Amino acid sequence: MTARTRLLDGEVAQAMSALSAAAKKGLGDPALAELVMIRASQLNHCAFCLDMHLTLARKNGEDEQRLGLLDAWEEAGELYSERERAALALTEAVTVLTEGFVPDAVYERAAAHFPAGELAHLVGLIAVINGWNRLMVARRIPPGGYTP
Repeated sequence: MTARTRLLDGEVAQAMSALSAAAKKGLGDPALAELVMIRASQLNHCAFCLDMHLTLARKNGEDEQRLGLLDAWEEAGELYSERERAALALTEAVTVLTEGFVPDAVYERAAAHFPAGELAHLVGLIAVINGWNRLMVARRIPPGGYTP
């Protein structure tokens, strides 16, 4: 492997970790936080982050069927709550940005399920996992290096 596989600078990793922790805490729903981070990592093809957040979700008791169908959450019937669906739709809109912005309807859907403070933390969580994904993919960090 190339030198790109080295871990991040300690200060950068600490800052990113602090942002992740603050966003998760402010969201107040650890299970949903893991679903959001898994979904963004699926979209970004980040094997390291997928491995890490799938491990954490399982450790916290997340259902295997829900994890297995997360990539098709829109077609999964009532397997995900309306609140979770709103968060996942926002995750996809912020992660992909195909329109160049987050569509108002997607943001308003999320705002209907999350008080302003939680919504701000949700957006922060989506932003930070996208940052982590890009850092890990750019550095080609392989899965398997995370231990809870």
